[in-house]
Amino acid sequence: QAHPVESGGGSVQTGGSLRLSCAASGRTFNSYRMGWFRQAPGRGREFVAAITWSGASTSYADSVQGRFTISRDNAKKTVYLQMNSLKPEDTAVYLCAAEITPGRGYDYWGQGTQVTVSS
Repeated sequence: QAHPVESGGGSVQTGGSLRLSCAASGRTFNSYRMGWFRQAPGRGREFVAAITWSGASTSYADSVQGRFTISRDNAKKTVYLQMNSLKPEDTAVYLCAAEITPGRGYDYWGQGTQVTVSS
């Protein structure tokens, strides 16, 4: 299956933590890069974090730097997003995606999992 499947979303209070999972098939998971994005009404889709196949290279949006950690388990074909110190502005649908060709954008997208942070 080319499209990743996200899970782990839910409702938490400000300052809480949540761990998201992204499961993908071999072809999709073995892409150059896996990334997390989020979208909320009025904000569109924004980049959150990304990780290369080996896990050696990671990147984060400034808004989540220091609070979120992306990781992967290649044996389980799963990418994780550990979200700490959550804020209401983190409320969004979080989507996982695979980038096949470096620099050309993400090709395969999941349907997303809802994260709601209450104040």
